[in-house]
Amino acid sequence: MSVVRISLARFDADRYDAIRQMLDESQATLAPAIKALRGNLAFYAGIDRENCAMQNVSVWETLADAKQLDTLKAMLDLAPRFAAAGARFERPITNHETLWSL
Repeated sequence: MSVVRISLARFDADRYDAIRQMLDESQATLAPAIKALRGNLAFYAGIDRENCAMQNVSVWETLADAKQLDTLKAMLDLAPRFAAAGARFERPITNHETLWSL
């Protein structure tokens, strides 16, 4: 079965607009880089205004494929910018073996 990777960050409510804009802008660099990785089946970036959280959820063929994001330069380059804007990343990033799906 595939692997679901979940990366979560929290931010203060007054940072919502800035974080949302950065997420929207990040698509230009991240989408091509992620599409080029082996084993990617899906990738979602989202934001939750009510709970002041942003997330990346992705689906990969294998755990090794999912872990490519640990060293993806485009992702690593953006992390300090998000942190400077107030995002607090939860660690570790989790990679889940899927047990069933619909």
